[in-house]
Amino acid sequence: MLDINWIRANAAAVDTALAHRKNVPFSASELIALDDARKAVTTRLEEAQAARNAFSKQIGQAKAQKDEARASELLAQVAHLKDVIQQGEDERRAADEKLRQALLIMPNLPKNDVPAGADEADNVEYYGPNGNAATAAKSRPAKPSFSFKPKEHFETGEALGMMDFEAAAKISGARFTVLKSGLARMERALGQFMIDLHTTEHGYTEVQPPLLVRDEPLFGTNQLPKFEEDLFFVQRGDGRLGLIPTAEVPLTNLVRESIQREEDLPLRFTALTPCFRSEAGSAGRDTRGMLRQHQFNKVELVSITTPEQSADEHERMLASAESVLRKLGLHYRVMTLSTGDMGFGAQKTYDIEVWLPGQDTYREISSCSVCGDFQARRMDARYRDKDGKVRHVHTLNGSALAVGRTLIAVIENYQQEDGSIAVPEALQPYMGGLKVISK
Repeated sequence: MLDINWIRANAAAVDTALAHRKNVPFSASELIALDDARKAVTTRLEEAQAARNAFSKQIGQAKAQKDEARASELLAQVAHLKDVIQQGEDERRAADEKLRQALLIMPNLPKNDVPAGADEADNVEYYGPNGNAATAAKSRPAKPSFSFKPKEHFETGEALGMMDFEAAAKISGARFTVLKSGLARMERALGQFMIDLHTTEHGYTEVQPPLLVRDEPLFGTNQLPKFEEDLFFVQRGDGRLGLIPTAEVPLTNLVRESIQREEDLPLRFTALTPCFRSEAGSAGRDTRGMLRQHQFNKVELVSITTPEQSADEHERMLASAESVLRKLGLHYRVMTLSTGDMGFGAQKTYDIEVWLPGQDTYREISSCSVCGDFQARRMDARYRDKDGKVRHVHTLNGSALAVGRTLIAVIENYQQEDGSIAVPEALQPYMGGLKVISK
């Protein structure tokens, strides 16, 4: 959530920053007008409360002087002001909520170094803070070469009898998959490999969070109110709980409504969880295979930092996600998302796109975003600095990685001409030493 006081002091900068954001509902001046209306209601209410207090004091004086006529007149004034104040309280609550609802659907302000653009066509390849194309090419696995035409993952999976979309549709409908035998084991192995890597080598604390959350955490990480149609909910008595679309929701909300110590920051959390998304806005996209599912597993990274730490932490998180692909020997590239392609709550986002030879293209496998204090304001997540001042933390989140998409990448990059799949060396210990998945 944006700070209305900062918007008021930097109105032109806000409008400039949001010029290339999609579907911005309000200009800075419109938000300031809502705040002005709220302040006007508050001023009238305070004036009425001050008048009632003054009249109440005068009533006592009038009665002490046995001036009953004056006391009666003042009592009538106080009774009238009581009604005015009650109405004013209602108006203030309504004005507060109107401004709050407007701010809740305002996107975050992009950082100055985010490329301006309308959509993904304006994304810019990123080679690291001090890198270039040549150094990045040396550090990243090369594209595989094949002596045959590579297949898409679902062709290989179905031919092995280990990927069943028809059975999943009978059970649950479209956008679900049943994995069997070697592919089921590899999917499990990938998640375990990733969580072990991030906890043992990258310093993240493993968390096993709830998969069902209340509305408040979903507001905190900006899934609500703007993206409600992308969520699944279950009824619980007269209320509801949402199935997490990503472990970002419970992990980030671990610090909601709390004040951390500066010396404890950054906090780094990771979790391997199922995720649930309705994919409401993706009708007709990626209908074949496992690329876009209602249910999938993902390893999530979340960091809680001071404002001064967050830029460096963003680079660190990206490197942690990249290391998974490097160890698996999967070719990839990194893109800095443009202002028009960036997510609602992000100040800056790096997407990692893995090479899929069956599709002959790159596909997103991770997004790493820094959100500044945007989520912290929604969650009331703060820390006390060394001078004793209480400030909002910064939050970051990243996929490291989406397990199902990593499985797709392994299938397509490690496929063999006979239809089998070689097991990457890094995964073999998690597969009981198995080196090839075949019929």
